[in-house]
Order: sequence, then C-alpha cells, then structure tokens
Amino acid sequence: MIEVNRKGEVWVYAEQEDGRLHDVSLELCGKARELADRLGVRMGAVLAGAKVRDLCPTLIGHGADVVYLIDDERLSHYQTSPYARVVVEMITKHKPQIVMYGATPLGRDLAPRVASAARAGMTADCTDLDIADVTDPKTQETHPNLLLQIRPAFGGNIIATIVNYDWWPQMATVREGVMPLEPLDPARKGEVVEEKVEIDPALMAVKLIERHIEPKTVNLKGARVIVAGGGGVGSKENFKLIRELAGAIGGAVGASRAAVDGGFIGKEHQIGQTGTTVRPALYIAVGISGAVQHRAGMEESAKIIAVNKDPDAPIFSVAQYGIVGDLNQVVPMMIKALKERR
Repeated sequence: MIEVNRKGEVWVYAEQEDGRLHDVSLELCGKARELADRLGVRMGAVLAGAKVRDLCPTLIGHGADVVYLIDDERLSHYQTSPYARVVVEMITKHKPQIVMYGATPLGRDLAPRVASAARAGMTADCTDLDIADVTDPKTQETHPNLLLQIRPAFGGNIIATIVNYDWWPQMATVREGVMPLEPLDPARKGEVVEEKVEIDPALMAVKLIERHIEPKTVNLKGARVIVAGGGGVGSKENFKLIRELAGAIGGAVGASRAAVDGGFIGKEHQIGQTGTTVRPALYIAVGISGAVQHRAGMEESAKIIAVNKDPDAPIFSVAQYGIVGDLNQVVPMMIKALKERR
C-alpha cells in the first residue's frame, strides 16, 4: 500500500496510440488542473510509449506542470503487463495523491491492474470529480480534501459519491466527454522528467504480429449537430426518419438507450450516462422522454429542440424549443422545410 501523501500531485495517465493523445486524456488535464489548484499541489501527467516526446508540449499546454516521460521501444504498442509495471513504478516513486485515467477500453484494462498492484482503491466510470472534507460516520473523524468520485449506480437510477480516505492514491477512471476540453495554451511552461523503468522480459510475453483497426462509423463527440431518436420512434423502420432528418440538416445520428435496447440502432450511437456525453451546437431529440440518464449526456448542448407527443415529457425541461406532436407528422414536415430552404 502506498502511504497517504496529502501533498502528492494530481496525475493524469496520458493515453496515446500511434503518437496521438486520446481526447479524454486532454479533457482530464483540465479537471486535474482544477483539482490540483484547489489542493495547492502540482499537476502531473504520465506519458508512456515509443517516440512520444513530441506529445509533452501538448500536455503542458493543457495544464500539466510536469510530464513523466517513459520513452521505450518496448512500449511501442500497448500491452497490459509492461504498461502497468511502468505506472506502478511511477506511483511508488513519486507518491501522487490522485491518479485519473480515461474510461476507454485501454484505461479500463490498465487502471484495475495498477490499483491491484498498488493496493489502492479505484472507482470506475466516473462522470464527475470534486474535492471536499469528509467525515467518517463511524469514527466521526474528518478527512480533509478527499476526492469525491461521482458516478451513476444501479443501472443509472441513482448517482453515487464514493470516497477513499485510507488506501492511496485515490484513483478513478472517467468517461469520455463528461469533462470539457479546455483550450491549449502554447505559451504555458512545464517540466519534462525522463524516467527509466526496468521491464522484466517475462512481461513482454505477448508479441504483436498484426494489427487491424476498425474505423469509427460515427463521431458524436465531434458533431456540431445531432439528431437523436428514442423509444418513442417505435421501430427500426421508423428510425429512418431520424436518419433522413440528420441528413437534411447535416448532422450525426444519436439515440437514447431505449432506442438502442429496442434494436433500432447500434450502441455506438447511444447518448447518455451509459453512452456518449455530447455538447453540440444543436441537439434535436425526437421521441425521447428525457429521463435523467439521457439528459446527463446531452443537457449541455447549446440549443435543444424536443419533439414529443407527451406535453409533460421531462425532455421539455431542458429544451429551448419544444414541439408537441406525432413525430411521424412533425419530422417529415421538418425534412421538407429544410430541403425547400436548401
């Protein structure tokens, strides 16, 4: 177990692939910078890989005071065991108080291994992080400046706040898109610390022979306009209306969990607590009731238009514009108007 170090740094694991930083790592830099400032400590990033030195200025520009660089040819492709050894060695040496990872497939693989090896607690799939004093209800002892790890629980029906006051570092994986991506400051100065980690050849037991990368078919996070359909669309056939409206307005196609669970569209289109979090300039919600789980993933959109036949649907509470009516009548009228205007 790593000793409690209340002066320890706030860290982000800087996930990269083929020399490109993952967006969620840069999103986390902004949150880590905020938390570090509140705690009065430095904010650090751990960057492991091969030929990745050029990524250090980007991490510094997004808020890092120090980048711990582990540049090793054996780390050219991600493997769980050697990467976990690297991160554990860095934690053991520098004793951060908080370590954050993106809740990506890589982060979800790496973080539990590191937590187990460091004998630290970890909360998965957080949607928010905060700092507060916490009083133990059993001992009445107050622990100052703990990390509040906030995430949905019980299928998204409640929001749980999890704290860890005795097994450090405090660790969490954070979902993509829930933290705003702060702008890059190219003038910002920081320190790059080159580290060497002994990697046992036994940890390199897996040899990569060939890679196949499936390109993404939808980029909801990057879309400026999203048209999303819900369970109220009724069927996979009716969902063609959502695609047509998105095509007419030049937007991406999204969906609520009800639509995905109903088989109307693939999970990669899902928006909400158990899907992608988005912040487009325009979000059109069609046949979506607006349960809290869905609103958590889209309510920060700049403009929201809701189409629903139920005038009391919760979606109208976050929409700037609401249309009460049958989507099978309203959506074709919207498509016709857009095409005529074009």
